[in-house]
Amino acid sequence: MEAELGNPAVYSDQRRAGVLARELQRIKKLLGDYSAAEAVMKQIGENQELVAADDVEMAELAKGELVDLQRKLEMLLRDVQTGLVPPDPNDSRNTIIEIRAGTGGEEAALFAADLFRMYSHYADAQGWKIEVMDSSPSERGGFKEIVFSMLGQDVYKKIRYESGVHRVQRVPATEAQGRIHTSTTSVAVLPEAEEVDVQLKTEDMEITVCRASGPGGQGVNTTDSAVQIHHKPSGLIVRCADERSQIKNKAKALRVLRSRLLAHKQEEEEARMSAARKSQIGSGDRSEKIRTYNYPQNRVTDHRINLTIQNLPAILEGDLEELITALMTDDLNKRLAETTK
Repeated sequence: MEAELGNPAVYSDQRRAGVLARELQRIKKLLGDYSAAEAVMKQIGENQELVAADDVEMAELAKGELVDLQRKLEMLLRDVQTGLVPPDPNDSRNTIIEIRAGTGGEEAALFAADLFRMYSHYADAQGWKIEVMDSSPSERGGFKEIVFSMLGQDVYKKIRYESGVHRVQRVPATEAQGRIHTSTTSVAVLPEAEEVDVQLKTEDMEITVCRASGPGGQGVNTTDSAVQIHHKPSGLIVRCADERSQIKNKAKALRVLRSRLLAHKQEEEEARMSAARKSQIGSGDRSEKIRTYNYPQNRVTDHRINLTIQNLPAILEGDLEELITALMTDDLNKRLAETTK
């Protein structure tokens, strides 16, 4: 890989060069972790010899170091195991997220807005950028639908596990008798496609423009800036009206369309390759109830890994790291189990 990357000709294909550079970095880290693990194993062996020696003082010192050395070795071996699992090629992609209100009417729309706020705060903490592509506000300030992109390092690698149905249990503001209602909101997480991933033909698309509606100011509402694209072969329809510029809205709509087509293409390939993926976290099935947010009990439960956290306000403020780390760990364990069969 180093020899290939040292050849200037490889950079004529920037995509290939990027893949090689990332894979070289991964393998170097794997080899470095294994070398470090070997060094710690050697040190553990030396300390065990000292523990068995006649020098009582040295034996006590060596015994005290063994606990820290064993802990360090466990972490290094875990890193080695992680490095042995081939990364998902989508991990480094930017991501498009679609949140849609489900059952529950206005309450579901309000929860969709809560989820958008939650992901926005998480993105800020990660140093990622949020860009709204399209939205359909509800009467009380929620969202019937909102589509936005997340740009940054390893976005899809972390946020992919949010795909599915999110259920909320709480007393709505419109409920006079204090009864708890259950509403649902679906989240779709799509790795953003590049132009080389999905080729769009002009003759396959029907593009129409219209006047944007809803909030956004006089400039948005009085010009034909909203863009709708109908992709005839797939039947997909994408609309974008967030920008005042028709050109910008068209560019955003094309990004969403490519990402939806890429996700559909990948789902078809995975279905053909193996049914085993269905058992893994993050299958992307929008009908799958993945998480419950229970306000009266101040808890969030992720049903895929049976994890309950009694700190709902913090999670809704974007503190998702514990949840996402647990989901990534469970996914890794399943992938490791598959590679060792």
